[in-house]
Amino acid sequence: MRINTKAPLRVSFAGGGTDVSPFPESEGGAVLSATIDRYAYGSLSPRGDDQVCIESVDYGLSVDFGIKDSVAFDGKLDLAKAAVRKLCGDDDCGFDLFLHSNAPPGSGLGSSSTMMVALIGLLVERSRARLSDYEIAQLAYSLEREDLGIKGGLQDQYAAVFGGFNYIEFFGDHVVVNPLRVKESTVNELEHNLLLCYTGITREGKHIIDDQTGRVTAGEARTVDALRAQKRLALEMKRALLRDELDSFGSLLGSAWEHKKQMSPRISTPFIDEAYDAARRNGALGGKVTGAGGGGYLLLYCDFRRKHRVAEALLALGATVTEFSFESRGLMTWRVP
Repeated sequence: MRINTKAPLRVSFAGGGTDVSPFPESEGGAVLSATIDRYAYGSLSPRGDDQVCIESVDYGLSVDFGIKDSVAFDGKLDLAKAAVRKLCGDDDCGFDLFLHSNAPPGSGLGSSSTMMVALIGLLVERSRARLSDYEIAQLAYSLEREDLGIKGGLQDQYAAVFGGFNYIEFFGDHVVVNPLRVKESTVNELEHNLLLCYTGITREGKHIIDDQTGRVTAGEARTVDALRAQKRLALEMKRALLRDELDSFGSLLGSAWEHKKQMSPRISTPFIDEAYDAARRNGALGGKVTGAGGGGYLLLYCDFRRKHRVAEALLALGATVTEFSFESRGLMTWRVP
């Protein structure tokens, strides 16, 4: 019996950074995000021996080890190794894992954390364990951030598990996911007017997050004020979304970007600034980088009648542009005879 899974990637509208320690512990964080039709995929097939074989299309890597062997965390598919070690350490039967994502690591769409969610979905289904959505998201967070020490926040794991439009609140000891009942016509209009621009640059978010964390810990006013503004904008954008005030939503997206850049000088780059300025000149109401910064995707809100002009300007700079749809479902796992 083969087990398959997919978990959706996300775009973050506002609040990114307020989910990164120590800000949630001291002031509480909030993020507005939605999942899209890009996914982390996984497939698990049982074997007749005690070997675990993991293949990743995205990294072009494969690793093999005994299911009870000690595992070296050496930068080669460590996410998968950590999940297997945590959830299958007492098993005797091996399996093959095949992994693939629609977006490369470092794209700013939460691909690494979403892949961890997909991995946990496979392994939980394999063991027929009963975990709640909150437990799966928290397990994904603790494996990635605590066990492996990969820097980042809390939002991606919860977005991937729950799916849809969410206003997610982060406190020192718990997370609250507030699903939003966004009208279908509003979702359609957002899809009509939003554009994803891939800068062609994948980045390691660790250095940006380290810089932001250091500034928060030191109490640097500019960074702390920018994070407070992000939290406020997440709430304002939620209200605009629920009231179908999409021009305001698009403008607030631009405000979120201006405040995000104040969190660390490493968040933007000359190319990102050039691409954003070109988009604005050609009709974008607002936009922002979707992840930690330094590369990845720009999310842009445009009047549909001008979206083609924005796309042409970005293509002329060497960027890649794409449209997308929203995904209302979160983590999905199923068995195939």
